[in-house]
Amino acid sequence: MQSSEQIYEMLCGILVDEFEVERDDISLDASLYEELDLDSIDAVDLVIKLQQLTGKKIQPEEFKAVRTVNDVVIAIDGLMKQ
Repeated sequence: MQSSEQIYEMLCGILVDEFEVERDDISLDASLYEELDLDSIDAVDLVIKLQQLTGKKIQPEEFKAVRTVNDVVIAIDGLMKQ
């Protein structure tokens, strides 16, 4: 099982490598849409990438309320504990 810190680092890697987000722009309270400039297509791509890395099926409704980096960490952490 991964810790929240490990999930955060994994997510940072994805955002930098896949979405060309500057590492310095990423923080737990950073907004995915306003601050990191992701759009709805990016959000779908992020969910797919997270599914590949975690091996868990992510339901779209679970990610509708996700707004910040920390929201993603919490969602993935909860998914990994299921």
